Amino acid sequence: MSIPYRSRRPQYLPAVGSTFAVLLLLTANCSLAQGQQAPSPGNAAKTDPAEVPTRGERTPREIKYGDWRKVCVKAAGAKMLCRTSITGTFDTGQTAVRVDLIERVDGGARLQLFVPVGMYLQAGVTLSVDQKESYRIPYTWCLTNACIAALPADPKLVTEMESGRALALEVVDSNILSVTTSIPLERFGAVRHGTPTQTLDQAVDE
Repeated sequence: MSIPYRSRRPQYLPAVGSTFAVLLLLTANCSLAQGQQAPSPGNAAKTDPAEVPTRGERTPREIKYGDWRKVCVKAAGAKMLCRTSITGTFDTGQTAVRVDLIERVDGGARLQLFVPVGMYLQAGVTLSVDQKESYRIPYTWCLTNACIAALPADPKLVTEMESGRALALEVVDSNILSVTTSIPLERFGAVRHGTPTQTLDQAVDE
């Protein structure tokens, strides 16, 4: 998926330091960037394609996806937090896309998506499983090398992901062209409910 890099950060989405490892597991604990309110789950309802008219489609670069992985962390004084994720990379090794489902053991889940900077932010990210109904996930904040779209996970979408074959992720670039990549879902459900690939038992500074 070819997504242009733009070094200038969007002025209306604050950037934070690119401490990527901490962000992997603790984004679900944090409020949205600098005073922005978290969107309500209703904002993730099926989208109307007419909401963000595009000028056409752009052929994506090839993305190679790794395996779904589950990592859990038990920070001091906090309950277990687990992240089921998959990462796609370009042939250069640069991260192109990452999908995280972050869940607490006592309930509550958050879906977050990482894409490169340079997107048309008002469009958000659109997801659909096996060409079923679409869900719009709004952008919430940006790092120096990636923008993040996140929202409390819709239980229906998670169920569709567990039984589905492919997750279509669509973004709109700065030229108002849509770019779509297909993410494999075959192992998502088994990994989500299975034994974590790694469990960390340590204090993590937010």
